[in-house]
Amino acid sequence: MGTRTRIDWRQCAERLAAAVPRERLHPAVLAWAEQSRANEPWVAAFSGGADSLAMLLLLWAHWPERRKRLAAVHFNHRLRGLAAEADEKFCATVCRALRIRLRAGKWKRRTAARAPSEAEAREVRHEFFGVELQRLRARALWFGHQQDDVAETMLMRLARGSGTGGLAAPRPVQRMPDGRVHLRPLLALKKREIAAALKRAGATWCEDATNARPDYLRNRVRHAVLPAWRRATGDRDALAGAAWSRELLEDDDAALEHWLAELAPVGKDGSLSLRRLAGKPRGLVRRALREWLARNRVGAGLSRQALETLLQDVMRGRRTRHSVGATALAEIGRVRAVIVRSGGKMRRGFHRRLN
Repeated sequence: MGTRTRIDWRQCAERLAAAVPRERLHPAVLAWAEQSRANEPWVAAFSGGADSLAMLLLLWAHWPERRKRLAAVHFNHRLRGLAAEADEKFCATVCRALRIRLRAGKWKRRTAARAPSEAEAREVRHEFFGVELQRLRARALWFGHQQDDVAETMLMRLARGSGTGGLAAPRPVQRMPDGRVHLRPLLALKKREIAAALKRAGATWCEDATNARPDYLRNRVRHAVLPAWRRATGDRDALAGAAWSRELLEDDDAALEHWLAELAPVGKDGSLSLRRLAGKPRGLVRRALREWLARNRVGAGLSRQALETLLQDVMRGRRTRHSVGATALAEIGRVRAVIVRSGGKMRRGFHRRLN
């Protein structure tokens, strides 16, 4: 949509908050916000699109006591020329009207023949967000993901064979390893609901033309797969169904993580106790195996077949050795498994039966 119309963004935020009351936001995010320290900074990831704009306006309107500690971050990937510059200016205009600090960054990468992948763009964007959160001494980073994003992510991850952890994304409250917390209050809303509420509130927003191109998998899922899936389901609310499945998967994933923590199969010495895993479901043993490899910082490049072969030997207590890195072996014994470092380079993924 156009962004040249002069808008009273404060009034717009109040009208949007009336249309989307606080109780429409995800309950897990509301619970987190209630226990958040009163002086804790909140930072909103603000692209200028409809979803992130709605999220920022709702934060400003529903938590007026937080306004002085509210900031926004915007990252310009420099992939759309003047359009990207216009998005940055739009974000600056909104934040200035709301008296919110805006930290904007640009990708130093010059235009090249090969367009960056979604993963590359996301990585550099989140790296910038992390730096700015440190400067602002903040841990809370708010995103505008909504129900359409849930369905798109689920379909994409089904295609690559994800488990409960992957299919439970994007989570409303996601605690990151570095202490940051990613918050997504709009997961209970559909994209069309958000856009309609913004229009009624008198808002305009930025449209990224690249979102309509089939260059990226998410765009193909969004424009080809998701509409066909929704038509095929007829009267069923497919987006709400996917959102509810995501909630159930997150609950199941948390239950498995809790069970695994109680078993504590990975010792302080980095070994894996096969006795503690004896007789446990395959899914739990697989999760323990992944945790064990991650703790020892090995196995990142293993194929699915290699991991499943390793899993079988762990479950059976079969005495074998598996290559799990350039110079690392997973040695499986009767009662425990250990990582053995080797001085020479090994062929990744091989396994050998021990006598």
